[in-house]
This record gives sequence, structure tokens and C-alpha cells, in this order.
Amino acid sequence: LKEAFKTKSYVLLTAGFFVCGFHITLVGTHVPTYVIDRGLETWTAAAILSLIGLFNIFGSLFSGYLSTKMKKKVILTVIYALRGISICLFIFLPASNINAFIFGASFGFLWLSTVPATSGIVAHMFGTKHLGMLYGIVFLSHQIGSFFGSFLGGLFHDIYGSYDYAWYLAIALSIFAAIIHVP
Repeated sequence: LKEAFKTKSYVLLTAGFFVCGFHITLVGTHVPTYVIDRGLETWTAAAILSLIGLFNIFGSLFSGYLSTKMKKKVILTVIYALRGISICLFIFLPASNINAFIFGASFGFLWLSTVPATSGIVAHMFGTKHLGMLYGIVFLSHQIGSFFGSFLGGLFHDIYGSYDYAWYLAIALSIFAAIIHVP
């Protein structure tokens, strides 16, 4: 643990996975209400979540494959940048079923695609002997991010009557995560 927390890359990776958790739970918890707030029907929200689940399979497998062929930090940088773009398009384009479905598919493809590269980096940095513990700490950061994604989404909606600030924060966190994965 002492060696891991003295390693800048491990700390940055842990911070990046916080962002992953924030995104996952913000979307999973608040997209249904957000879609309804924008005038779409409830079945659209269910379709988005279904598409996320379906495309997550392909995104995770593809990321795992790419993790054997490319630098994992590049994969993570691209994933977080694409998440930010996906969110931007979702919230700034006019509300429609087509735009909602494109968001569900694109965000689903990126949903847990961070996991193979993140766990691979931990294994590469420290070996597999302590992988369970060290990846567990990275995953704890993910769960803390999940708490904040769910909590802040609801808090912003209650205070401001919309999810706008939660989405803006999610976009800012995407940029942050993309940048910190470069080194």
C-alpha cells in the first residue's frame, strides 16, 4: 500500500476510476427522470438503460481486446474523452428518441470499458500478487464516485429543478479523467 500510494500513476488511476463511478451512477440513477423532464416517454428511459446493458457487453470485450494491443492509458484517455462527448451530445441536442437511443448505445459501449484497462494497469505496475487488494482500492474510489454521482444528481435536481449542473460536472470530470490518464 505504501509503495502504491507513493506511485503517482496509481493515485491518478484511482482518481480516474472515481470519475467512472460518478458517470455510471449519474446515468443509471438519473437518466429516467432526466428523459421524462425533457418531454420523452418513460419507455424511452427504459430503452436507454437496455441499450446501455447491451452495448456494455461489446464495449467491455473490445476494451479488453484493445488492452492487449495498445497502451492502456491511451485507451482510458479515449474512453473518458468519448464519454464527455457522448454526454454533451445527449444534453445539448434536441430531445428525441433517436438521440436518446444513440446516447444509450454510445454510453453503453463506454460503460464498463474502463475496467479491463484499469485492472491491467494495476497488474502491470505492481504485478498480480497484490492485484486483488490494489485493484480493490481503485474500485473503492469508483464506489465513492458512484455515491457522488447519485447524490449530487439528486441534490442538483432538488435545488435547481434540473440536472444541468450534474451533467456539466460529469463533462468536466470527463475532461479531468482524460487528461490525468495521459501521464
